[in-house]
Amino acid sequence: MATASPLPEVAPEQEAETKTRRQPPYAVILHNDDLNTMEFVVSVLRKVFGYTVEKCVKLMLDAHQNGKTAVWIGAMEVAELKADQIRSCGSDPVVKQGGHPLGVSIEPAA
Repeated sequence: MATASPLPEVAPEQEAETKTRRQPPYAVILHNDDLNTMEFVVSVLRKVFGYTVEKCVKLMLDAHQNGKTAVWIGAMEVAELKADQIRSCGSDPVVKQGGHPLGVSIEPAA
């Protein structure tokens, strides 16, 4: 009769600690614009972000009074996309004198 050999003890696997590094959030910054109409700025914000009229008016007035304001905060790639979408709306068709797209930039959120 054969004897069973004892199974070798296996040490439990060391759990490798993996840490997911999150990207810091980025802000889409709307700059004050004295050429495009306030109505145009509100319509662009509504189109790109889907915000209510009230929120768009508040953001537009914040940019007008303070020189700039953050209109959205999130992942860098999405912030870049949103900034491009704002630029792609072009200039206000009401403005005849060398209109230009809304001033927008992205920067790390504070």
